[in-house]
Amino acid sequence: MDTLPISALQHLLYCERQCALIHIEREWSENRFTAEGRVLHEHAHDGPDESRPGVRITRGLPVRGERIGLHGVCDVVEFHRDGRVVPVEYKRGKPKTHRADEVQVCAQALCLEETLGLSIPEAHLFYGSPRRRTLVKLDEPLRQLTRDLTARLATLLSATALPPASYERRKCSACSLLDVCQPRANRSAAAWFHRTLTQEIPSEP
Repeated sequence: MDTLPISALQHLLYCERQCALIHIEREWSENRFTAEGRVLHEHAHDGPDESRPGVRITRGLPVRGERIGLHGVCDVVEFHRDGRVVPVEYKRGKPKTHRADEVQVCAQALCLEETLGLSIPEAHLFYGSPRRRTLVKLDEPLRQLTRDLTARLATLLSATALPPASYERRKCSACSLLDVCQPRANRSAAAWFHRTLTQEIPSEP
């Protein structure tokens, strides 16, 4: 691929093995969390474009950035009469402790900036649980983090081997690919191998 999917950045920050399973092995399975997210995105994408006082709202807008090497689809992009362009990404649940959602909407903004030839200083994340927007300042640290993760993603997807499985209860219990990844099985096998090697060998009589 000459450009990489923006959605893969979200998977990368959540779990490198999950990212590789989805984007290299083409594995996918749906659970309640992914189904809720899919329905939310479908509602955001499938609604009609509309005009409100001072703003034109476009839904499901494809974007591509050759310089950063990414492509994707924006849930919503607002084109304001004063010249501001504001991407809005819809997410299930509530704001997270990590920056995956911010990186995703920043990547969309970088693609839009390249296409439109303008600066986009801020974006919004709309979360389904509190049903309100969170402002995202597209400052240089966030932009650099997005560029760095894009380079890391390119390296991961060009590799010939999957990252090793590592079981983290909170992450793994919510992952739709738990049965495919089987991180606990890998951990159990490693523990058995370690015990076998280190167990005391009885001395000869």
